Order: sequence, then C-alpha cells, then structure tokens
Amino acid sequence: MKIDILTLFPEMCESVLNESIIGRARSAGIIKVSCLNIRDYANNKHNKVDDYTYGGGMGMIMAADPIYNCFKSLYNEGEAKPHLIYLTPQGETLTQRKALDLSQMDHIVLLCGHYEGVDQRVLDEIVDEEISIGDYVLTGGELPALVLTDTVCRLIKGVLSDDECFTEESHFSGLLEYAQYTRPAVWHEKKVPEVLMSGNHANIAKWRRSMALKVTKAKRPDLLNSAQLTEKEKSEPM
Repeated sequence: MKIDILTLFPEMCESVLNESIIGRARSAGIIKVSCLNIRDYANNKHNKVDDYTYGGGMGMIMAADPIYNCFKSLYNEGEAKPHLIYLTPQGETLTQRKALDLSQMDHIVLLCGHYEGVDQRVLDEIVDEEISIGDYVLTGGELPALVLTDTVCRLIKGVLSDDECFTEESHFSGLLEYAQYTRPAVWHEKKVPEVLMSGNHANIAKWRRSMALKVTKAKRPDLLNSAQLTEKEKSEPM
C-alpha cells in the first residue's frame, strides 16, 4: 500500500505519521506514506498557491495549477493514474467498510484543501472521489487525511500483530464492540464477568456476541438494520 498526501503542511502530517503503530509500519516498509508540499509545484516566484475568488467573498481559494502539477508528479505518462481522494465536508462519510475497500488498493492519493476551498476545475479534472470524516468544518484537510490514513493502514496485513485486532472491533462486522476488561479482577468493588475468566472459549465467544448486540442496540440501534444477524438474533429481544 502506498499513500501520498498532497498538503501545504507536510511537517504537520509527518509529526503524526512518524509515531506509534503507523510510524513503526512505515519504518518496517510495510506501508509507504509520503507527504508532498503543494507549494513546491507552484512554479512562481513566491510559491504562491492561492488567489482571490471570482464573484467576491471572504478568504482565498487554492489555485488549480500547483495542485495539478503536484499530483501529476506522482506518475509518468502511460502509467495508471493513482486513485485521488479530496477530503471535504461535502464528501461521502468515511466508514469502516470504505476504509476496508481503500485498503485493497495499491496506491491512493489524498488531497488536503485549505483556506476557503479549491478551484473546482482541478477537482473536476483529477479527483476520483470525495470523502468526509463528519458533518463539520475544519481549517484544512490535513486532520481528515491523517484519520483516513490511520484507519486504512491499520487494515494492511502486518501493520497490526493479528487480523483479529481489527476484525473484532466496532463497525467491522456491523456491530459495536463488546466491553473489555483487564487486571485486577475486582476494581472499586466491580468484578470482571465470570465467563471471561472461565477459560471456556465457546462461552466467551457467545457472551461477547451477546454483549456486542446489546451495546449496539443501546448506543447505535440504526446499525442493526444492516448488521449480519442470525434468524434467532433477529427474533429475540436483546
């Protein structure tokens, strides 16, 4: 998996990507994540990347040429065009299913907007899809790009210690995750459920499934409409 992030603030992205699990996966060569400074492709005296908006209004708009030149630097004539995603509140909301789909791709590119937006013409010409991390507005696309990079890269084989690290998590199967516990067995007079200390893996799996259904019904009942449930689970109260 290769991810390129087109940004005005590569240092901001690198400071996050060099840490923790993603940083270790980069160092081990399991994933390749690069940050390109759009200013380096401005081709003007002051590396200017923005200008006033036609029609008036507050703020500046990122110009088409620097973005286009930056993206085109990633592949040669005749090569396959990388899948380009523009991070924007107008995009499709990022989900675990979308992250899984993206993790199957060989090369994706993330475009981080800034200021008041990006010239629509370059978006129309090179962007393949738009993705949002929620219905709110940030000062730039860097944080959404980092969120997307993290959620996609952790699904790549070898990034986490075992596939079960993510297949048992919230949203992967359509349900929220069951409650988890660690030592001590009693804390503030609250005990760990006996079944988790029984050593009976079949009963533990059954309990966890039951708890996942209960947690999902309590916190996100809307997810049950699309979750993969057995006929028994559909008919029984949770």
